[in-house]
Amino acid sequence: MSEKSESYKVISDNRQARYLYEILETFEAGVELTGTEVKSIRAGRVNLQDGYALIRDGEAWLINVHISPYNASGQYFNHEPRRTRKLLLHRQEIRKLIGKVEQQGLTLVPLKMYLKRGWVKVSIALGKGKKIHDKRESLKKRQDQRDMQRAMKNY
Repeated sequence: MSEKSESYKVISDNRQARYLYEILETFEAGVELTGTEVKSIRAGRVNLQDGYALIRDGEAWLINVHISPYNASGQYFNHEPRRTRKLLLHRQEIRKLIGKVEQQGLTLVPLKMYLKRGWVKVSIALGKGKKIHDKRESLKKRQDQRDMQRAMKNY
């Protein structure tokens, strides 16, 4: 999302990822999909909640992301909802991710899925798991921000 003029439509947002992980860096990746998956995504029937990404044999894979079967077609040509899907990234990006994931023990988490110029894209983040006290701290910070906004609104 380097340019502001380029429009994109967010289909699914994994808001819990920002709560569970400290986001260090984000990457944009394409996804290898079948026809019924694309139709289902355009209908907004995606759940990124339990999803994560892995790097195996120099390729990035999106795992455990639920894309509901497409209802308008028969079940014979439909797809498996939680199948492993290949992520399309540049080789140097994959090399960079391999280094960070293996050496620093970071996790690859999908943040959001969106349409960009007709293509389905996924925003993948390098995340470091938050501890319980970090989660409490972020909740407190969010609550303080709300309180400040309310106070400013009244004056």
